[in-house]
Amino acid sequence: MDLKRWAHIVAVADQKSFVRAAEQMHLSQPALTRSIQAAEAELGLQLFDRGTSAVVATPAGEFVVARARQLVFNSRCLERDVELYRSRHLGDTAFGVGPFPAATFLSPLLTAMRREFPGINLRVEISNWQLLLKRLLEEDIEFLVADTRDLPSDPNLHVRALRREQGGFYVRAGHPLTARQSLTLQQLWSHGVLSVRLPADVRAVVSRLLGLGSPAELSLALECDDVEVLKEVALACDSVLVAPHAAVAREAADGRLHVLDVADLPSQSSEMGVVTVRGRTPSPMAELIIGRLPTAGNDSAKVTSPLYKAPAPSNH
Repeated sequence: MDLKRWAHIVAVADQKSFVRAAEQMHLSQPALTRSIQAAEAELGLQLFDRGTSAVVATPAGEFVVARARQLVFNSRCLERDVELYRSRHLGDTAFGVGPFPAATFLSPLLTAMRREFPGINLRVEISNWQLLLKRLLEEDIEFLVADTRDLPSDPNLHVRALRREQGGFYVRAGHPLTARQSLTLQQLWSHGVLSVRLPADVRAVVSRLLGLGSPAELSLALECDDVEVLKEVALACDSVLVAPHAAVAREAADGRLHVLDVADLPSQSSEMGVVTVRGRTPSPMAELIIGRLPTAGNDSAKVTSPLYKAPAPSNH
């Protein structure tokens, strides 16, 4: 049955009058009467008793009106939500974020979204790219942001480069290594290194520099996808933390963490990107969030890896 006819039934039940219901629905009374008669014929039920003083729903009418009222209400909600969705004031989304993006620009981004769009609901999964890719392909999240260097070549995936985050090796204040001017990778590794899962090319470089037979022999003192956890551990012991500079800016500024200068490390490049599935239309909110991610800009030159090189000394 036409949704408008369900609305006519609800109007008559609410107004208890064909005249008032017709006015509410902006119809003539004969047109509304014909609509109700057509509904009764289609349903095979008498919906209303036409008394002299008021129009009252029959028991069958009460049964139908209750369900028709829910239909009409849901229709109005849908119309409202579609308009809000179209104007980007509504549109829940879920996305995934790797450890380094989560430790650098995620919090400011989410804060801005909550302030600007308090009516929307967001779900964010923080994990390594392997688990996030599985969620993406299962359509549990709309996109993911992570280091894409180990991402498998797949024509169904679209990757857009983001800003590369520089970083380095950090230790707590008073750590024995802070007394040295220049350090080797072997000296760092002897204290135990804390890091997120390392990309394959980084593992290969580090393994070679440490004189290991293969990347499979490389071990971390602690591997964890949560940079905040890694920071807390580094602040409490003599382990060496690998982290983006932006993720430890507060601790570095107040002197709790110190960046180390490691000699003879080759330049690496981070490959942070936003990954979506080709042909899958993002929701307006997902599209808006993607548009606010830090972009790579026009410079395609390689940037020092966020894993292994300390920032150059400032001249100011």
